Amino acid sequence: MTSGTSPAPTGRRILDSAILGLLMFDGALTAVLAVLFLPTYLGAVAFPISALAAGVVNVLLVLGARTVTDRASMAALPLVGWFLGFVLCMVGGPGGDALLLASPLTLVLLGFAVVPAGLLLLRYASEDAVARGNSARRA
Repeated sequence: MTSGTSPAPTGRRILDSAILGLLMFDGALTAVLAVLFLPTYLGAVAFPISALAAGVVNVLLVLGARTVTDRASMAALPLVGWFLGFVLCMVGGPGGDALLLASPLTLVLLGFAVVPAGLLLLRYASEDAVARGNSARRA
């Protein structure tokens, strides 16, 4: 083996990558399910409980990704999957129909599902930046 080649991936790294891929798929699945249950009504009033559930699930997915990786950018993969699923639901089908319409409920879903996980990722990124700054200061 020459010195310029990278080491072979270990079993742990392969497993971590598979877990992150699965969490990204779970994020996309969460988006699709949240969109499908978005027009839920409680009596005569629109009650978007799926937006709240998507926010909780996204936070849990980011927490799960954080147990596998220390990088905040990699912990954001479930949220990237959620965005991909959300955009997929916005695209019209072959008959011109779309799951997400231009309505206030779409903005409610986007805000409630993304903001809590985004704030958690911001916290992780700031902790990482502080740790890098402290290690650079000591060196």
